[in-house]
Amino acid sequence: MLRDIETTIEELIDRQGVSFIASVSEDGFPHMKAMLPPRKRVGIRAFYFTTNTSSMRVAQYRKDPKASIYFCDSRLFRGVMLVGRMEVLEDPASKEIIWREGDTLYYPKGVTDPDYCVLKFVATGGRYYTDFHSQSFEIA
Repeated sequence: MLRDIETTIEELIDRQGVSFIASVSEDGFPHMKAMLPPRKRVGIRAFYFTTNTSSMRVAQYRKDPKASIYFCDSRLFRGVMLVGRMEVLEDPASKEIIWREGDTLYYPKGVTDPDYCVLKFVATGGRYYTDFHSQSFEIA
């Protein structure tokens, strides 16, 4: 993939206040959910989100890690979908990395709350849409 497109996609992602994650349900249908932006991003390859360990989405990812995430700039009508796999991380180091002050609102027992986990999405490819055109790409 061309570097300038990757930079454009990174900038699009960083400006969004909402991200969308998708999982595969037990009956094989995609389930989409709006989320806060990722807490950490490594290029367009890895993304880290916080969520509740007890959530339906975590159960789905544990059963089938296939996933996609989507970011959309509705003002300019452009977006990027990334496909890959979602990992559920519960180790202390992963939880510490993306913990923020104020997270006790969602996880009252703090960073060690058993209902707090990290979703790590690793992309293998995607599709970028802008100016009435789309382009597929792979991520090495």
